[in-house]
Amino acid sequence: MRFGRLLALAISASLVACSSDKAAVEPAKLVSFKPSVKVDVRWKQSVGEAGFSVLTPAVTREGVFAADTKYVYRFDRDSGKKVWRIEPGFTISGGVGAGDGLVLVGGDKGEVAAYEDETGKLRWKTKASSEVLSAPKIADGIVVVRTGNGRIAGMDAQDGKRIWLYERSTPALVVRNHAGVVIRNGMVYAGFAAGKVAAIGLTKGVVIWESAVSQPRGNTELERISDITSLPAVDETQVCAVAFQGRVACFDAIQGGTLWSREFSSDKGLSLFGANLYISDSDSNVLAADRTTGSSLWKNDQMSYRAATAAFPLDDFLLVGDYEGYIHVLKREDGSFVARQKTDGSSILTPPVTLGDGALIQTSDGELYSIAIK
Repeated sequence: MRFGRLLALAISASLVACSSDKAAVEPAKLVSFKPSVKVDVRWKQSVGEAGFSVLTPAVTREGVFAADTKYVYRFDRDSGKKVWRIEPGFTISGGVGAGDGLVLVGGDKGEVAAYEDETGKLRWKTKASSEVLSAPKIADGIVVVRTGNGRIAGMDAQDGKRIWLYERSTPALVVRNHAGVVIRNGMVYAGFAAGKVAAIGLTKGVVIWESAVSQPRGNTELERISDITSLPAVDETQVCAVAFQGRVACFDAIQGGTLWSREFSSDKGLSLFGANLYISDSDSNVLAADRTTGSSLWKNDQMSYRAATAAFPLDDFLLVGDYEGYIHVLKREDGSFVARQKTDGSSILTPPVTLGDGALIQTSDGELYSIAIK
């Protein structure tokens, strides 16, 4: 009953983002432009479909790791050659995480499994409190797992035993999402329902600070939804988060003090790079804002309603995926298009992942692309 309600609400929320009291809007047609750079596909590999899961690849200095709902794979970073494939024995719904010699995935019944990255040999398997919808993360000997019921657990990377558990009350209605956690500065950063963002100590699970990005408002339960449904953007000094039907705000990474906030709505996500913050809003417009003040710098509205991913900074460019499997390359300076690359035609649901001097992209049909901008 709870799962069905969350799923139905996720569908309703996506409709609200597109229509509300107005007629449904067609996705923007691809605009023509003269490319000024080239997208170089260095290699391509296939894994299985993601189904209803949102799966992301992971990269270490040793290899590339990806998953479908049934298998976990390791590929060579440079050539894309498959090194191994393993079958966890459960439906993979969260993954892939990698680091400290381990590869991590989660299952739709709360399973969490850790494998040795060199051989694919099982190190341990345990059970979390509910389904795992995002990639487990690892740092400093601790595996952090976020589950669909909003709990976050810290587990010993050696044997999977739980060290700490963070849980909080949630509103009656929440948007089902696949946002996990970000680990940096010895803290675990995560956004929650009702517009809250928190920093949790990695070693003991103690809340260091909690701040409000936005406050629920409106006359109906649906209108009052103001959940953070994407990952925060974090660097050494600043944490930024954005809420659906709410606001975007940036905070001091260590103490949690609010630096600025402004009206905004996004279920896509955001990224920090250099002096700017880049945000894909609920209508799939991509915007740049000054990270210190939040003031707008430019806006690209030519991908409206194309289910754009969060923007991924790569040198002087931004990479954005869409529902037809296109990778759009924008100039960071002004948001103009400089290149476009077609993949397999299936949706790209998550931002690219850094791979050397390029990026790694996984489509919902399971095609894995290593690209560079030339």
